[in-house]
Amino acid sequence: QVQLVESGGGLVQAGGSLRLSCAASGRTFGNYGMGWFRQAPGKERELVSAIALSGAIYYANSVKGRFTISRDNAKNTVYLQMNSLKPEDTAVYYCAVTRVLGITLLPSSYASWGQGTQVTVSS
Repeated sequence: QVQLVESGGGLVQAGGSLRLSCAASGRTFGNYGMGWFRQAPGKERELVSAIALSGAIYYANSVKGRFTISRDNAKNTVYLQMNSLKPEDTAVYYCAVTRVLGITLLPSSYASWGQGTQVTVSS
């Protein structure tokens, strides 16, 4: 089973940037689609961005044009570059892996999860 460790969260002012990293263990990283979810207090976990095994990329409407997902299979790492951050981006961000070929928004489709990293955007 793949183990995931997120890093890169923190406190930033509105308009600032952060880059989240998700490092995966194991030699089969390239066999998984990757997703970045977030969960704010009192809200459901939502898919922010994903990069599928098929090569498709997904962004939630709320982050389109501001966030960029990428992966480096040689480093077993997926990244989420977050620019022009807004207070409503404040949440715990999680990365997760899925065997589903295409883009899937359902948390239940993701097999392994990291522990999460807190992102706080101040106004």
